[in-house]
Amino acid sequence: MNGFGPALSFRQTRHPALDGARGLAVLAMVMGHTLDALLAPALRDHPWVQQYWKLRGITAPLFLLVSGWAVVMALGTKPGAAKDSFGRRFRRALLLLFLGYLLHWPGWGAVRDLGFSDAMLGKVFQFDALQCIGASLLLGAVALVLTPHQGARALLLGGLAVGIPLASAVLWQAGAHLPVPVQQFIGNGEGSRFPFFPWAGFFFAGAFAAHGLHLLKPGPAQGFALLALGGALLGVTHWVPVEWTPTSPTMVMYRVAQGLLVLGAVNLLPRRLSGALAPLGRLSLWIYVLHLPVVYGWADIAGLSQRIGPRLGMAAALGVSVALLAGCYLIARFGRWVREQARPWRSGSTTLDVSSARMGP
Repeated sequence: MNGFGPALSFRQTRHPALDGARGLAVLAMVMGHTLDALLAPALRDHPWVQQYWKLRGITAPLFLLVSGWAVVMALGTKPGAAKDSFGRRFRRALLLLFLGYLLHWPGWGAVRDLGFSDAMLGKVFQFDALQCIGASLLLGAVALVLTPHQGARALLLGGLAVGIPLASAVLWQAGAHLPVPVQQFIGNGEGSRFPFFPWAGFFFAGAFAAHGLHLLKPGPAQGFALLALGGALLGVTHWVPVEWTPTSPTMVMYRVAQGLLVLGAVNLLPRRLSGALAPLGRLSLWIYVLHLPVVYGWADIAGLSQRIGPRLGMAAALGVSVALLAGCYLIARFGRWVREQARPWRSGSTTLDVSSARMGP
């Protein structure tokens, strides 16, 4: 990793650790979803499986953290970079919101049966991981444009990273009587898995960390700094007890600490190892979009969770997860190849643009 130049120019080689960390999260995501859908109940109580469920909790926070980091890192030091790239970020945010809501489309039959009711609106407007990333990206793009001065930008990003988790409990309570789509966005709506409050805090924590460490080179310099920062936050959690409630700011702090440690560790890995995970990371959005309907179904089409159910042994469930990951990766890779053939002028791009904002829960 020492051969990589500073992460300061607007157009540069992709950050070596970001794709590796995202690839690791993709691997955990697909395996976690598949095992959750197919693993027999008797095997779920095994100590090793229980430990895996605990470790799996870092997957979504890591995606959000890396997404926020990538958005800030892409700016470099070019004057007006945030303003110049706002259009791309805006379009990317809309794409993520559209895909997120599309994946939770319950089907016309369900909409017709439920009628224009709160139950129907709750199903159609379920706020999940992609919507959280899209909304965070939209707010982040505006925040970056409004703060061209580095000091003001640090204050705003840090304020959002801390303020969003702290305000979550109050906003959940205040939003109880708001329209259902707004409740889903805030987080107190039934079925909202990754509400903006507090989950956007992870995005802005990553953005704030990237802003603070942008003068350090990717690799050992950033790696040790991230390990120190993550370790310090983790140490704070020993003094401030972590509350595992949906609106807990200490839960966010704990997961941010874990995410920074993972990102720091990937920075320190030899390029050969992080590079093995990077292809998954670069296609993480489309792997997420492809695998989710296969596992859980879409609209009126049943997925593996309905067709097979939780009755497989460990070897069989792992085999399905590996096959699913490989299949989704190959389809996504082919789709990217087709896109590059259609738009050859972009096929050689290696910039850290808004395409870095890819995730999965």
